[in-house]
Amino acid sequence: MSADTIILAAATLIGLYMAANIGANDLANAMGTSVGSRALTLKQAVVISIVANLLGAILAGGHVTNTIRKGMINPELLAGSPQLLMMGMFAALLAAGIWVHLATVFGLPVSTTHSIVGAVVGFGLVSVGAGAISWGTVITIVLSWVVSPIAGAIIAGAIYSLVRNKILRSETPEKMAMRWSPYLIGAVLVVIVLSFIFKGLKNLHLDLGLTQAIAIAVPCAAAGGLLGRLWLNYLLRRDLQHQEQTTAPLQSFFAHLQVMTACYVAFAHGANDVANAIGPLAAIFSVVKTGSVAMQIEVPVWMLAVGGIAVGGGLFAFGSRVMETIGGKITEVTPVRGFCAEFGAATTILVCSRLGLPVSTTHVLVGAVVGVGFMRGMGFLDMRLLRNIASSWIITLPFTMVLAIVLYKLLTLFFL
Repeated sequence: MSADTIILAAATLIGLYMAANIGANDLANAMGTSVGSRALTLKQAVVISIVANLLGAILAGGHVTNTIRKGMINPELLAGSPQLLMMGMFAALLAAGIWVHLATVFGLPVSTTHSIVGAVVGFGLVSVGAGAISWGTVITIVLSWVVSPIAGAIIAGAIYSLVRNKILRSETPEKMAMRWSPYLIGAVLVVIVLSFIFKGLKNLHLDLGLTQAIAIAVPCAAAGGLLGRLWLNYLLRRDLQHQEQTTAPLQSFFAHLQVMTACYVAFAHGANDVANAIGPLAAIFSVVKTGSVAMQIEVPVWMLAVGGIAVGGGLFAFGSRVMETIGGKITEVTPVRGFCAEFGAATTILVCSRLGLPVSTTHVLVGAVVGVGFMRGMGFLDMRLLRNIASSWIITLPFTMVLAIVLYKLLTLFFL
C-alpha cells in the first residue's frame, strides 16, 4: 500500500472526525438556545439541524473551494511539492479536529474556522516560510474576537430591551404581542431572506443588488407578518379556551420564532462551514488523483453531503455540553430571551457581512446570549465561564498553529 493511499484513507477518517467536531461545537451553538429554552427537545434539535445543515451544504455550499483554506498561503508556492501540500492539509485537519474536540469536552464554544485557519498557518510557516503567510488575514481574525461578540451583544440586547419594554412589561402583554407580531415576524423574515440572498445561496450566483434583494424580502416579510398575526391569535384563543395562563401562548409564539432563526443559522452553517472539514479533504483527494497542486478544487456534492451527515452525527453524539453552555450556563434562557439572542445573532451576521466586518458565527452567538443576559443585570451572567470562553478563543490560533507544526514535522519525517 503506497504512502499516498495511506494518507488518503487516514485523511478521510480525519476529515469526518473534524466534521463531527464541527457539529458538536459549531452546530451546537445554533441549536443551544432552542434546547436551553425548551423550545425544542434535544432529539428535535438534532433532527432539524441535520436536515437544515444538509440542505445548506448541498443546495448552497461552496462547490468550489480554495486549496488553502481562506487564502492563508499561496498554493503556487507548493506547486512543485504536492506531497507537502497533502501532508500539510492532513496535519491541519488533525490539529483543528483535536482542538475543537478538546473545547467541546469542556463545553467551550470555539470557532472551527479559526481553528482550521490557525492550523493552516502552522504548516505554512514550516513549509513555505513566514513571509508567505497572509498576516493581514490573521489580524482580521484577531479583530473578530472583539467585533463579533460586541456586535452580537449590542443588537441582541437592544432587541430584548424592546420586547421586554413593549410587550412583557405592558399591562396587556397578549394584546401588545398581537400588535407587534407582524413586525417581529416580518423582521425575522427580512433578515433570513436577505441572508440567503447575500450569503447563503452562493451556488445560484444570484448577484442581486441591495435594492433588488429588498424588493424580494419586504413582500415576503409582509405576507409572513400577516400570517403570523393570525397564528398568534389562534394560540391565544386556544389557550384561553383551555383556561391556561396568558403568558403561555406568548412563550409558544417566541419559541416558534426562535426555531425559525435557529433553522436559518443551521442552514447557513451547512452552506459556509462544512467546507472547513471538506475543503482540506478535497485538496488531498485532488493531489492523490492528479499528482499536482490545483489552484481551485471542485468539491463534489456527495462529499458535501457526507460532510453534512458527519456534522449532524457529531451534534447528536457530542453536542450536549456546548448546547448546555449556550442554552443555560452563561445565563438562564427562556423562549423570549432565546429568540432575542438567535434573532440578534442572525441580524448581526447579516449586517456585519454586508459591511465587510470580520465576524465569527460562534462568537456572535455567544455575544448575543451575553447581551440578553446583560440587559437583565450582571448578576445573571456567569463571569467565570465567560472568562474561560474568552481564553479559549485567544488560545485557538496559537494552539492549532503549534500542533499543526508538530504533526506536519512528524508526517514528513515518516512518509517523505
